[in-house]
Amino acid sequence: MGERSAGDVRTADGAAEIGRRVLRLRTERGLTQRQLAEPAYTAAYVSTLESGKVRPSEAALRHLAARLGISYEELTTGRDPHDAVRLRAGLTDARKALATGDAKDAAALFEELMTEAERLGFRDERATALVGLGDCAQETGELVAARAHYEAAEQLLADEPLPRRVPAIRGRAVAHFLSGELRYSCYLLESAIDELNASGLHDPNALLLLYTASIAPYMDMGAHARAARSAELALALAPSVDDPGLIARLHRGVARTLIAEGRTAEADASLAKAQELYEQLRIHTDLAHCHWMRGYVHAQDGNLERAERELRVARDMLASKRATLYVVQVEVELADVLRRRGRTAEAEALLLPLLKRSTGNGGAEAGEDAGTTSGLTTETGAVHAGGAHRLLGLIAEERGDAATAEEHYRAALSLLERTGAAGDLADLCRLLGDLLRRAGRAEAAMDAYRMGLGHRAAPGTTTLGPAPAEPPV
Repeated sequence: MGERSAGDVRTADGAAEIGRRVLRLRTERGLTQRQLAEPAYTAAYVSTLESGKVRPSEAALRHLAARLGISYEELTTGRDPHDAVRLRAGLTDARKALATGDAKDAAALFEELMTEAERLGFRDERATALVGLGDCAQETGELVAARAHYEAAEQLLADEPLPRRVPAIRGRAVAHFLSGELRYSCYLLESAIDELNASGLHDPNALLLLYTASIAPYMDMGAHARAARSAELALALAPSVDDPGLIARLHRGVARTLIAEGRTAEADASLAKAQELYEQLRIHTDLAHCHWMRGYVHAQDGNLERAERELRVARDMLASKRATLYVVQVEVELADVLRRRGRTAEAEALLLPLLKRSTGNGGAEAGEDAGTTSGLTTETGAVHAGGAHRLLGLIAEERGDAATAEEHYRAALSLLERTGAAGDLADLCRLLGDLLRRAGRAEAAMDAYRMGLGHRAAPGTTTLGPAPAEPPV
């Protein structure tokens, strides 16, 4: 079909609409039917075409477009290609605004561009704007809205090849992960990976997006072998990818698997590579994530002073962008470091407000009262909400308040049980069992230990199916 793209075929208007467009453009230019038709066609053919009685061939459309002084795409779709260029430039600017500034300001830009793309009939640009809106909502903690934007983008691109839909799929999977729905997040990512590999659609960028996104839910579910394999496959794809932002995200994901293996020096080196790329690209949110993860690495390595410093930098950077969801999560990890440094009053002062904030302010704050879970699960993710309760339980236990400690441990368990976060669940069961045993409640303690052993046995195998198919050699 020459230069005609699949997008042209799908979006080209019907014969009647094209006929009306040819008539309007010919009249505006003061041309007769014969002048428009010659030398390749006749006036009678143009008359039949303008009446909508014939579907013109591609060759005829290209001839008419040239005579009318417009592009083939504009004639077949009624859309000026300059509009597409303008929209794409605007989407790039909106993406930069999200990377460097306030997510709500970026969302306003994406919203405006989505409306304009819808008005002009540019489906692909509209889908890209929807993914951008999803990313903005995700950053501000509005996870239900984020999923709705990603789903709308997927529906718009339903007849596109899978690689085109991958950013929306990946965004939706991450939103489910942040809500604590680890199993479903893995399911979405694994299904897309399997479909890509089984169909021969070996798109390195799409696969790298999916493999790196799968590392975090695998790690939280205790499926460390799968996380390591995803990191290995992602690293193998890296030479085929020229997007530095994607490569930086890969280094962040790989660092998580290295931390789990106790290779903290290598993890920190991987994060340093990611940080350097993000600084060059001026992607502030992801740069903050690097500081966040480096803080976690130092905490795992026992260097609590450096851990606190990195986590505070991450929190301040994210707070300046009003990335509320991530601020709350960093504060939970910062509270853990403060408690380990013996500053329990500061840790408690950080955690209690997180659990008392309501969701009635548009999702800008996280959590509800300690006895409820819906706000915490929706806004901060069950894993970090459970972590906050766990820390408060430890603090209460250190003060000798066993009843409050048990309340927090059980609240954490109720949050985490639906996620399949095997390691966190096993640790909580141990803490609860020890607390009950010291209180002389041996039978209840045994129940807690048994529950913990169940989560510890064969991590990941009870919640995940077969591993995703690997790319063809």
